[in-house]
Amino acid sequence: MAGITGIGGSGLDIDKTVKALVAAERSPKQTQLDNLEKKSTTTITSLGAVKSAMSEFQSALSLINSPSLFQARTATSSKTDLLTATAGLKAGAGSYQIEVKSLATSSKVALASVADSANATFGNGTFTVKVGNTSLPAITIDSTNNTLTGVRDAINKAGADKGLSATIINDSSGARLVLSSTTTGAGEDISVIAGSDDGSGSVNLSKLNFSAPASGEPDPAVGPDDSAARIISRAESAELTVDGLKVISKSNTVDTAIEGLTLNLKGVTAADSPLTVGVSQDKGGVKTNIQNFVDAYNKLMGVISAETKVTPVGDGKAPVIAGLVGDAMARGILSAVRGELVNVPNGSSGVRSLADLGITTQKDGTLTVDSAKLDKQLTNNFESISALFTGDTGLASRLSKRLDPYVQTGGVIEQRDKSLRSTLTTIDKQKEALNTRMQAVEARLFKQFNAMDMMYAQLSNTASSLSASLDNMPWASGNSKK
Repeated sequence: MAGITGIGGSGLDIDKTVKALVAAERSPKQTQLDNLEKKSTTTITSLGAVKSAMSEFQSALSLINSPSLFQARTATSSKTDLLTATAGLKAGAGSYQIEVKSLATSSKVALASVADSANATFGNGTFTVKVGNTSLPAITIDSTNNTLTGVRDAINKAGADKGLSATIINDSSGARLVLSSTTTGAGEDISVIAGSDDGSGSVNLSKLNFSAPASGEPDPAVGPDDSAARIISRAESAELTVDGLKVISKSNTVDTAIEGLTLNLKGVTAADSPLTVGVSQDKGGVKTNIQNFVDAYNKLMGVISAETKVTPVGDGKAPVIAGLVGDAMARGILSAVRGELVNVPNGSSGVRSLADLGITTQKDGTLTVDSAKLDKQLTNNFESISALFTGDTGLASRLSKRLDPYVQTGGVIEQRDKSLRSTLTTIDKQKEALNTRMQAVEARLFKQFNAMDMMYAQLSNTASSLSASLDNMPWASGNSKK
């Protein structure tokens, strides 16, 4: 509502006066709501940061609490350019001498060439392509695909899921289909069975026929007819020896020769020059997970420290107060976690605590790792390390249980977050109510001040009229001289 200034000559700035009075009345409640909103928002942010760090720490605890971590094996090869190895949980620790005699190969054949392929067409009919004993779906040739290109595309469509593909190569005798298979191993050669067609084309479909020789039989000799079909490469099995024992594999990925160990063959070893494959406990993986545990713990400690800190800014300015300063929940988390770190279960032996692994607490509450001491314990007390971390009474499980009441669904942090968000909703409603009340106060004050101003004008007019009347009276000093 606009103010009316100085009606009747009062000269009072009603608008400025009313706004000042309204601001004075609004200020205490507005300040209270703003401060509560800022504190609630800051606390919500702090709770989110702490919960995130706690969840990350629990993830690290879950990884290190896995018995399979300590059962894992790692495999090494003395000649990784010729062979790599992967160890499973069942792989026995030890060393193996391996000679790779030959690699598994796949079949590749060139079918009979077709002269004048640009104009050649096949008659209508069907043919089948086989890889070893596996037949592809029968391929039908008709007017839509009776060219060499059409046959190629039909083979590629039929063989897409079987690892068989066809391409066209032009040589001195014409154009021919070359078929390639990804299936390795003896007996997996490509063959084509094509019967006679209906004679509607310039080339009979039977020209695509190709019979692979049986395993162990020699490849057919290439005669004087350059256009004849031929074998480019035969499908063969890999041959290797493991500690002198002969192994035959249809694939270059050999996972049945040594229990729990997968050998990936890449090349042939020199005669009488075997390579060595070693299998041992995966100490590197355990060390990595222990370091991840320490890193996640240190992050949690850092987040809690940052969210419970008062930071002075100097120059007489108010300090920056984090959202959980003086918070009992934060103190409870620190107490619970640190208490478990130094808790040594009764009856434990070997590696009994983190300190035995070279993991110690620094002045700021974070952990540091003595890598050399940890490596020594991994070598000498591997089983004890597993007992320290894993199982229902292990350190990882105990720490996780301490954190569960805070981070689980419906836990302490979630309940506090809901309560604070409810507070923010209440603050918004109170601000709306405050605005409504201040508008009413402003309207009332304008009404009162305008009424006062009008009354002042009326009184001023009356006073002026009386003064003029009195000046005209006979007894007035000015009139007596007339």
